[in-house]
This record gives sequence, C-alpha cells and structure tokens, in this order.
Amino acid sequence: MPAFASRPSALRGIFFMCIAVALMPVMNAIAKALGAEYPLSQVIWARFAFHFVFMALLFWPRRKWRLLHTKRPMIQFGRSAIMFASNWFFITALTTVALATASAIMFTAPLIVTALSVPFLGERVGPRRWAAVAVGFAGALIIIRPGGDALNIGQLLALASAVSFGLYQILTRKVAAIDPPETQILYTALIAAVVMSAVIPFNFAMPQLPLHWAMFAALGMIGGITQYFVIRALQSAPAATVSPYLYGELIGATILGYALFGEFPDGWTWAGAAIIVASGLYVAYRESRRDVLASGK
Repeated sequence: MPAFASRPSALRGIFFMCIAVALMPVMNAIAKALGAEYPLSQVIWARFAFHFVFMALLFWPRRKWRLLHTKRPMIQFGRSAIMFASNWFFITALTTVALATASAIMFTAPLIVTALSVPFLGERVGPRRWAAVAVGFAGALIIIRPGGDALNIGQLLALASAVSFGLYQILTRKVAAIDPPETQILYTALIAAVVMSAVIPFNFAMPQLPLHWAMFAALGMIGGITQYFVIRALQSAPAATVSPYLYGELIGATILGYALFGEFPDGWTWAGAAIIVASGLYVAYRESRRDVLASGK
C-alpha cells in the first residue's frame, strides 16, 4: 500500500465524512444566493478558481511540484471535466429548485455508482442491489413527477448532476490508491478553473459589496475542503461505512433553505427522499455484507 494511504479506520472515515456533510449545504446555499445576483458562469468560476488557488497554496509548501504529479493523468483530467459538468448542472438547477429538493435528487448518486460499477469497475451487483437501485430511482421520479405540474428543468439538471457525480466517484475509486488526496483535490478543480478563467472576462459583474467578494472566495474554499474530506473519508474506511452519513446533508439543506430562502420541501419531495435514502442505506448494507463475506470474518 502506498505511504500516503491512511490506515483503515471507520471512526476516522466517519469523522471526515461528517465534516464534509456539515459543509456541503453551506456551499450550496452560498452558490444559490450568488446565483440570484450574478451570472452563473461567474459563480461556477469562483467555485473552481478559488478551490484551485486555495488548495494549491495549502499543499504547495509541503509537496512542491509533486503536487501536480499523477500516475493516471487521463483519469484525473476526466474526473476534473466531469466534476465541472456536475457542478454546472447543480448550480444552474439551484436557480429554480429548492435547496433541499436538489440535494434529495443528488442522493441518487450512490445508486448510480452501484449501477456504473458493473461496466466501469467490473464489479458484480446482485439482484437485491439492482432492485434497490430501481426503487431508488422510483423515489427520484416521485420528486420529479414527469408529466406533472411540478416538473421543471431544474429538477432534470439536478438529476444530470447526480449522474455526473456518480461517474466522478467511479473515476475517483480508480485513482484512490494511486494518487494522494492532495493531488486528487487539485486536479478536481483544474479543468473548470482554466476554462472558466478564460470565459469570465467576457461575463463578469463586479461584486457590489465586500460580503459578496467574501462569498465568492468562500464558495471555492469550502468546495475544495468538502471534496478533500470526502476523499479522505473514502481512503480511511470502506464506502459502505461512510457513504450513509452523506444523507445527513438533507437536514442542513432543509434548515438553510427555509432560513435563507423561505423554501420547504413538499410532501412528495419528502416521500421521494425517504425512498432514495432507504434504497441507498440498503445498498450500503449489502456492500458491507459483501466485504465481510469476502474477508472471511
């Protein structure tokens, strides 16, 4: 095992994931607030540019040029491009969808990882887990209600973000034991930071308040820190152990959505979210059982 890999520790992994879960709703609330006042391209630029700069400044003194060294450059560039797409979809969705609703739809990402693990990772998924994936997507359909009055493009964009994020996690698994988390987190923001920095001079609105400047900077810094702790959590403990804690984000998203934007999910959203969470927890349970059987314990 590489020297940078953490010794497996369930408690450490859970601790790292809980930090990430506490930060995610804050990051999304900032993005939603800025998206109502400034061009979305500017919000997305801040999300990744400040992420890249902050992480580079944080890790450069210790790692220097090794920070940019990767054994799998094409996978890292692919991760970066897919994260760019996922965030673009999600931030755009937040302009028309409640914070908690978008978060609930994003909870389909672990189910998408399960489905994609078959063609991309060669993993075997049994009929029970396939059934859980199908039930989870039924929960997403309850929230989206295709053909109903509640359907809007923002919900579909949130689902597209979840699909993209699921693929991002698959690629992250491929390099988890190859490149250190400091390198992974820098490459996560690279493509978007470069592309949006080239675009932003043509669509930039000068922030009117010092608070807005601080929010733009905080958006990227919190985004980088959040993803770093997700990577550390997955390196410290099995995904089946730490992933269920991601569902705690719905609590923070609901509280911030109501306190800052006067949003509260309707009954259909809560019902769909409950089905998605239950399906995700079952998938995590089956994965943990598979790991136990594989280890012979």
